[in-house]
Amino acid sequence: MPARLQVLAAVLALVAACGSPSAPDQLSEAHITARPHAPSNPSTAGEYRLGPQSGRGAVLYIPRSLAPGAAVPLMVMLHGAGAAGDQMRFTFADAERTGTVILAPDSRRATWDVIMGSFGPDVRFITSMLEETFDRVEADVSRIGIGGFSDGASYALTIGLANGELFSRIVAFSPGFNAARGREGSPRIFISHGTRDEVLPIERTSRVLVPQLKGRGYDVTYREFDGPHTVPPEIIRDAFEWAR
Repeated sequence: MPARLQVLAAVLALVAACGSPSAPDQLSEAHITARPHAPSNPSTAGEYRLGPQSGRGAVLYIPRSLAPGAAVPLMVMLHGAGAAGDQMRFTFADAERTGTVILAPDSRRATWDVIMGSFGPDVRFITSMLEETFDRVEADVSRIGIGGFSDGASYALTIGLANGELFSRIVAFSPGFNAARGREGSPRIFISHGTRDEVLPIERTSRVLVPQLKGRGYDVTYREFDGPHTVPPEIIRDAFEWAR
């Protein structure tokens, strides 16, 4: 079995046994301290590799469509289990179309830390990659979001809800759970899920999550589609239009 499928199988076993990974009670465990500021090292349009010179780092995509001198929307996009930030390249075309900067970090291990048991290395790494991104681009403080696919969607929900003063919107493509024990702010949420998803079946995931989130007072936009564990082009387009 390929490594990525082994990780997915392990995560599914964990979700089936426990409902969702257990998260620490304190929001501070998931707190991201990076905040937008005047760039000290402005970067032009293009694609950049951040972090370690070798090994797992992050991809920063700055679209050509950005208006010069304007504060820009930014989305942190998180990959699925067993993958890396490069997996989120499927969002770059819509990022270009909507003038959205994308930061796509690699998880420190095979998937995101809370799924492995606790917050820690991934929170710290996302914080450091955001600090470097804020050094390069002038981010619009009112239009910073976090999103992801599969395990990355679950982690985006968890981190986004715990950091609602930083992230004003959350995009979750086919999430499995939300492990946030508390809330900060009131980010808007976009969730999509395929009705034929065999990796994270919709009846046990989004059809449970969405009513829970709405019941807690969140503004949730929900899209179901006839398909498997994937993100159709029209869903990506809708999400970026919703987030802009």
